[in-house]
Order: sequence, then C-alpha cells, then structure tokens
Amino acid sequence: MTTLIRGGTVVGPTGPVKADVLVDGETIAAIFAPGSSPQIDHVIDATGKYVIPGAVDAHTHMELPFGGTHASDTFDTGTRAAAIGGTTTIIDFAVQRTGEVVQDGLAAWHGKADGNCHIDYAFHMILGGVDDESLKAMDQLVAGEGISSFKLFMAYPGVFYSDDGQILRAMQKARDNGAMIMMHAENGPAIDVLVKQALERGETDPVHHGLTRPQELEAEATSRAIWLASVAADCPLYIVHLSASKALEQVRNARDLGKNVFAETCPQYLYLTLEDQLGAPGFEGAKWVCSTPLRSRHETHRADLWQGLRTNDLSVVSTDHCPFCFKDQKELGLGDFSKIPNGIGGVEHRVDLLYQGVVDGKLSLARWVETIATTPARMFGLYPRKGIIAPGSDADIVLYDPNGRTRISAETHHMNMDHSAWEGWEIDGRVDTVIARGEVIATGGEYTGRAGRGRYLKRGLSDYLL
Repeated sequence: MTTLIRGGTVVGPTGPVKADVLVDGETIAAIFAPGSSPQIDHVIDATGKYVIPGAVDAHTHMELPFGGTHASDTFDTGTRAAAIGGTTTIIDFAVQRTGEVVQDGLAAWHGKADGNCHIDYAFHMILGGVDDESLKAMDQLVAGEGISSFKLFMAYPGVFYSDDGQILRAMQKARDNGAMIMMHAENGPAIDVLVKQALERGETDPVHHGLTRPQELEAEATSRAIWLASVAADCPLYIVHLSASKALEQVRNARDLGKNVFAETCPQYLYLTLEDQLGAPGFEGAKWVCSTPLRSRHETHRADLWQGLRTNDLSVVSTDHCPFCFKDQKELGLGDFSKIPNGIGGVEHRVDLLYQGVVDGKLSLARWVETIATTPARMFGLYPRKGIIAPGSDADIVLYDPNGRTRISAETHHMNMDHSAWEGWEIDGRVDTVIARGEVIATGGEYTGRAGRGRYLKRGLSDYLL
C-alpha cells in the first residue's frame, strides 16, 4: 500500500524541515516539499506533529536470567511496550554462560524471540567466558550471523566477569574482525569487598547498593577498559550505561585523543537520584536498584550527562531495560541489598523522557532524534535501513505530538511490571502514531500490531569506524 504522511515537520539529524513523506509498502519512497507531493488516496495528516524515525533501543534485556530470577518482560510483552512508546527496533543481548558454546547461547535467544516480537530486533552477544573457542565464535558471528558487537563485564565475579587478560584477547579479536566491544565498566572485585563490609555492618537497605558502587570504581574500570582497548590497536570500545561524572571524564579524554571510544547513558541517570529514589523509605528503593547505580543529587552527574549528550561525548541514550516485579522478584533482596535483582524497566518511555529534555532546553530536536534513533542505528550497523527518514529506508516512522501530554504510571504502562520507575511523571509531549515497516501499529492510544511481525536483523559493522 502507498501512504502519504502530509503536513508534518520531519526531524532528522540535521534538524527539522516541513516535508511530506511517501511510503510505498515497507519502505520510504520519497520526501516532498510541502504542496509538491502527488495525489495519494491514503493520507495520514501529520499537521502540528513531528515526523521522526522509529526509535532504536540498542540495549535491552528481555527474559534475562539474573539474580535467581528472570527479567519479567518477554519478547512479546517487551517489544509491544516498546512499539507503543515509539521504539520500532531493539537490540537485545544473547547470553553465553561460562562453559557454554557461544552459538548455543545465541540459539537459545533466537528461540525466545522468534515469532514473538512486535518490532524488528537484533542481538549483541554477551561473552560469559573468553577462551579459544569463544574467540573463534566471534569471527563466525560477525561473518555469518550479523552480530557485530560483544559485551564483556568487569563486574559480577563468578557470573559474567572477565579478567583483564580475557578482555584484552577479546579486544584483539574484535580489532581484527571489525566488531565493537561493549563494556560493563565497574571494578567488580573491589565492589564485592565493599558489599561484604556493608553487610557485616548491618547495612542492608537498598540505598547501600549505590553506596557500595561508588563512582570512582566506575571511572577506574572505564579508564582501564580504554587503555586495554588502546593496547589492542585502538579496538572499538562502547561503554554501556555510563552514570557518573568521573567515568564521563575518562571517555571525554579518550575521544579528545581521537580514540575509538563511545558511550551511552540511560534515562534513569539523567533524571533519578540515589537520595530520592534508591534511598526511598524502607525497602521501596529496591524498585530503582540497577547497575551502574543511580548517583547522588548533591553532585553534578545529571548536569554533566546532559552536557555530554550535547557535546557527543555521550553518543546514545538506551534504556538497559531489564524489568523485575517488586513482588516476589525485587523482594528476593529483603534484608540483603546484594540479592535484589538489578534492573529498571523503561523501554516504553525513552522517546518521551528524552523529548522532555528538548522541552526543558537540554537537547535540540535534532540531537533528540540522533540519540534515540540515528546514532544507535549507525553505531551498530543498521543504518540507513533504520534510524533515518530517507528514500530507501524502512518505513519506521513515529508521529510525535508536541502539544500532547503523557502521564506515566504502572496502571497504564504496557510493560510486564507491577510498578513504574517513573510513577506519576508528566511528559510535555505524546507518541501519536507508530508505523513499523509501513504498517500503522499504534495510533491515538490504540495498539493494532501483533506478535510475530518483527523480523530478525543481521547487522553490519559500525558506521563510525574506519
């Protein structure tokens, strides 16, 4: 079917422009100046609305096993919620557990996602054990499976942790095959010491999750990852969920030296704080236990992160969507904060929360679109199929109403969670219509998509690497 989106303001990485968008089947056919488009029977009126590319969330964890339980969103519920919130592509993390064959871990994630996704999806690969076989698998996944990014952990000893030697070997392999190394940068062994000491003192409340993961241990690990990547012939390095000023300083310094270093942050670090959320009375703060943790409002973290987005020292905003219900899941940590499953749900709200940054004067419209759509698509080998409104690109399009209003609540969200990290928040804007590969799947608050329409995307290499 041919559809004309008429009367809107198309927003891309170069800024807003009045234009009409012609969709033919699953792709964008043409962009016309106002008044110059052909006569089309099927027209969507976008007057007064922004027409933006469907958002790309490059960091989600559907059904992730963690902390004795599983993330509460399936690929069905999680991608449906993402779609309603204006995200039309996710990149989730397939997991190789220690001792497992990498390809078996990938096959397990294909089994979870296949036939269940409402939107298009791709995978990164978590390497739970770096050895000769997993290094060979990296080449095979890049060449044959369209997986061009691999996540390592400097945290969680005994679970996902890789030591510096393993990290260096993986970085050397990535430098050879063009892949990106994604790094959870926290000094896990040092954190474990602080956690043990806190529990011995009887400090068991959720706030101590943040207090035992100080920003210095994020900055130290970030710096160490950057220097290891430098030893590996400037291996491409992407720091996930960066939360703190001192870690951002390490990234900024590396980028000023021209290194292949990139970083993302998440909405929770732009808005929420250790005192106000993680430090909520009693056990309530467990709702906001995530790693890296929320940071203190008495320091400059949030202002520094917004500035990092404006200057491109922070390239992407992802969600690190890893939801757990409060009842029976977060409650696993009653009396011991170290047993609270780590994760916050937010895949449905990222587009809105970052648009509030535009309203508040912290981001431009162009930078909003870059951080939620264009840059993640380019960073992870999906551009120009995704992340841009341009002829030949997939017709993943969101009509965003700047005059609308969104109230976030567990009563109305579509994620499989019994609470909201953003309960009661009001956003000065609203996702009006969501189009995925040419099909309207949500409009005016009504969802018309379906599980199984999402396709697996084989990715290329990052556009940002020479």
